[in-house]
Amino acid sequence: MKILITGGAGYLGSVLAGHLIEEGYEVTVFDNLMYRQTSLLHLFEHRHEFTFIRGDVRDNYNLVHLAEKHDVVIPLAAIVGMPACDADTKLATDVNFGQIKTLVKTLSNDQQIILPNTNSQYGSSDNIITEESPFKPLSHYARTKCNAEDIMLEGGNGISLRLATVFGVSPRMRQDLLVNDFVYRSVTDGFLVLFESHFKRNYIHVKDIARTFQFMIENYDDCSGEAFNVGLSTANLSKLELAEKIKEYVPELVIVQNEFKKDFDQRNYIVSNDKLESHGWGPRFDLDFGIQTLIPAYEMMIKRNNREFTNL
Repeated sequence: MKILITGGAGYLGSVLAGHLIEEGYEVTVFDNLMYRQTSLLHLFEHRHEFTFIRGDVRDNYNLVHLAEKHDVVIPLAAIVGMPACDADTKLATDVNFGQIKTLVKTLSNDQQIILPNTNSQYGSSDNIITEESPFKPLSHYARTKCNAEDIMLEGGNGISLRLATVFGVSPRMRQDLLVNDFVYRSVTDGFLVLFESHFKRNYIHVKDIARTFQFMIENYDDCSGEAFNVGLSTANLSKLELAEKIKEYVPELVIVQNEFKKDFDQRNYIVSNDKLESHGWGPRFDLDFGIQTLIPAYEMMIKRNNREFTNL
């Protein structure tokens, strides 16, 4: 099968593209390299299985032209996170929503579209979050992703993966993700200051997300038209619990709770991943594995300019 990944040179895409090639798929990445990343260099040795095309998903002509030639489209291209989207709301809307609108109009029922979404759309809740829980987006980023999922599922063809907060090492590293950030600060500063430390989130390793996309390609007929939460059921943790887990591997870490300031990110929820697991999917990479691999990775990166490893 031929797979098109938009934004495939990013944090998730550079892991996913390599994973799918290893599993026997032909992969085309369409990316504008807005962060000047070189995360796909290792894939060019796969001359018959990998193609890179530099371009922008806002170029509807090229997006449509490419999408029509592929069996599966995975639209990873996005402006990710609250700060990045707030910095340019029009750009965020055009990329996060406009791209999906174009693809929904373009793809036939014989083609697959698997949309990466986010748990951010749930906002904050005292109840356990399932796929039936209402959207409560707290940011422009979350609203664009809600709208993208809505328009795709209304078309009756497509799968939405509502991803937990991602962590782990990637060829296009991102430090501005909660687990990655906490480990980085633990290694470089030796202390963490936590705001609203009781706030909970769910987490998922970047490699398990790549495995989930493959799982959905292989089980598309059974899952099309639906949304799935994707996270570690063992990792619905508060920020304090996450920090204490990191301290197991960085014993000298000092954890400070500051209850006088609010976190700009007010997400707080516990997520159920039972629906996905009931289809036979299960994670392979836990939080301990992620922390243990992030620590030596940061020790390699520590003298580099940290601006290379963030979307902010």
